[in-house]
Amino acid sequence: MSQPQALDGVRILDFTWVVAGPYATRMLADLGAEIIKVQSHVTSRGSDANGAAAFSTFNRNKYGVTLNMRKPEAVEIARRLARVSDVVVDNFSARVMNSWGLDYESLKVLKPDIIAVSMSGLGHSGPWRDHVSYGPTLQALTGMTHLMGFPGRAPQGFGYSYADHAGGVTGAIAILAALEHRAKTGEGQWLDIGQLEAMTALMGPVFLDYSVNGVVPQPSGNRLPSRLAAPYGAYRCRDDASGKLSLPDRWVAIGVTTDGEWQALLKAMGGPDWAKDPRFASPELRHENADELDRRVEAWTRERDPFEATAILQAAGVPAGVVQNAEDLARDPQLMHLDYWWEAERASMAPNRFDAYPARLSETPARLWGPAPWLGEHNDYVYGELLGMSQEEIRRLGEEEVLW
Repeated sequence: MSQPQALDGVRILDFTWVVAGPYATRMLADLGAEIIKVQSHVTSRGSDANGAAAFSTFNRNKYGVTLNMRKPEAVEIARRLARVSDVVVDNFSARVMNSWGLDYESLKVLKPDIIAVSMSGLGHSGPWRDHVSYGPTLQALTGMTHLMGFPGRAPQGFGYSYADHAGGVTGAIAILAALEHRAKTGEGQWLDIGQLEAMTALMGPVFLDYSVNGVVPQPSGNRLPSRLAAPYGAYRCRDDASGKLSLPDRWVAIGVTTDGEWQALLKAMGGPDWAKDPRFASPELRHENADELDRRVEAWTRERDPFEATAILQAAGVPAGVVQNAEDLARDPQLMHLDYWWEAERASMAPNRFDAYPARLSETPARLWGPAPWLGEHNDYVYGELLGMSQEEIRRLGEEEVLW
């Protein structure tokens, strides 16, 4: 018998899509919550298509059902599902759940202790409540994109939607808090979670510096803006044993923040003569002459592959790490030692290999029980067992396109 999980017995009706909402509910699914993911034909395309990397990653451990919410009968089925659920969560714009009669005020009539979670981009009130958004636009609005780049150059932003993950983590924590409140009081509640606020919360030090000191922080590239640290950045390495650089270039990240680490770096590099240059005699001077120092350090790293450079530097006590890609992660010795990667079979596809839940609970561990569902894969379980529909009724609903 497998160990119990922390969220056994919690059922969540999941109307989320893309990344932020599915990431929030995936974390809860990993901890044992039963997630009923509602898909429509419209939202099962692009990044939400079955088999797409994003869909497969963020929707594991979930039961998948289909509902064509354009049909009145589908809306009534959704209401029936809400009655047997603890939480209803969406990350649509502010208008959608209201238009279906699935807003919090309507849901609590069906189930007084329901927890309703709205994870829109900009929240459900205010002048921008109806603005459409994705992670990159939210990152720009919060000032994060402005800081992601090099001085004097155009903002680069993130290549991936960090805002979705920030919103997802915020949503999962808020749901746990609401479940704890309900356990103590018997009361449900509405959670209005704007991803704009979730990202802005990460900008607290920047805002504080401006509000107290009048300082508007500027992009600093790989440099550490908050303290004297040099060398500090990513340094090009040799790509392969031939010593020739090829695409993709390989890099090692090095961060020296103390005199002790500086001395350890020099020792690891064999005590180079250039280290006696008075321009590098103190943290302040190294910071002032960081460009020249970076060139000296990179001359050393370019003679080594990033794994060799990391091993030498770490052995000396210098914070350093390979700038890894997906191939490196797949064979990372630390992650392999921790059995970090989860694997699940999926019919007609190669086994899906997932990133694991990033915490180890000794008594109620997270686990993987299945890959992301195919479109409507669990219609029979959810509509048949949970709602008591007959096979004839489920078949009729399919023929009438109430269930896709």
